[in-house]
Amino acid sequence: MSSSTIIGLCVYALLLGACAAPTHEEIQAGFDAGLKAYDAGDYKTAYKTWGEIDEYDLAAMRNVALMLRKGQGVEKDPKTALRKMLQAADLGLITAQADAGEMIANGEAGPPDKAAAVPWLGRAAAAGHPIAAFELAQIYEEGEAVPRDLKEACRLYRIGAGAGIADAERRLKDLGEKCEAPPAAAQAATGPTSH
Repeated sequence: MSSSTIIGLCVYALLLGACAAPTHEEIQAGFDAGLKAYDAGDYKTAYKTWGEIDEYDLAAMRNVALMLRKGQGVEKDPKTALRKMLQAADLGLITAQADAGEMIANGEAGPPDKAAAVPWLGRAAAAGHPIAAFELAQIYEEGEAVPRDLKEACRLYRIGAGAGIADAERRLKDLGEKCEAPPAAAQAATGPTSH
């Protein structure tokens, strides 16, 4: 083997090592460094730090998306923010599902589309995310993007109210009897439905 071949193989091996995925400890350290910078108001450093690990860490990916959404440490870019948020949401990050649904419903990266927001808000609400439940309840109460369903709206408002969301508590109060669950005795008296 010639010396040029050996040097070429060594350079190739070094490049492969440089491209290796970071370890869990390195990802955690990167996330923590980004959080420290963010909390200190150093948004540029936080964005850069999280951006270096966002393909390995869903929370870092969401944080990069949030910073793009708000224009913190980087130029505001709602379309890229939504793309990254949807990527994290699709991979199962509940907070990203809620954020993506909210962005779509509000039209932050295009025209508002509450119907397209429903699946994302629904996934987050099903996992117990109270803000997603509240926002989805509003959509069901309005009945524009989905068929109006006060029973579902009330159920979702209860999730939000249970987490202390004052607007959800107000909606339950405003809807009054429409949101009152039937007493258990009345449910037992009617019995199961038959065909």
